[in-house]
Amino acid sequence: MKKTIAVYPGSFDPPTNGHLDIIKRALKLHANVIVAVTNNPDKSTTFTIEKRVQLLKEALKGVKNITVEPFSGLLVKYLRKKKASIIVRGIRAVSDFEYEFQMALMNRRLDREIETVFLMPDEAYTYLSASMVKQVAKLGGNVSGLVPKCVEKFMRNLKNEK
Repeated sequence: MKKTIAVYPGSFDPPTNGHLDIIKRALKLHANVIVAVTNNPDKSTTFTIEKRVQLLKEALKGVKNITVEPFSGLLVKYLRKKKASIIVRGIRAVSDFEYEFQMALMNRRLDREIETVFLMPDEAYTYLSASMVKQVAKLGGNVSGLVPKCVEKFMRNLKNEK
């Protein structure tokens, strides 16, 4: 295996089992994976960036060669700073591809040394999105099996506070 460092960027609001699946798949291909948690300016987040980092660290406790940290700014600059050369992105359906393809091409234009790798999650998670999980939780639905136990507990506690 090459000694590559890959970065899996995202808002992870909240982290889902689909996200964890992509992270573990990325670890099969790369020596180290950095999970880079960011605030997407096109999305309003429910959880603070600090809480999302904390939840991901807890969900990935014991998984080797993973780093979870917040980041902001231009992704290719972050990769250069981390000496990473791979961006990992999850694709659930064809509808994800168009946006992800455009982002990959823009990142390639900004830095030709950085490659984007698309990974598909297990079919059990192809329908799963963080926004869908938040909607189910807000309406009082059960998110068990959709998110890590620590996220499920945190979301249940949030609902109970209201």
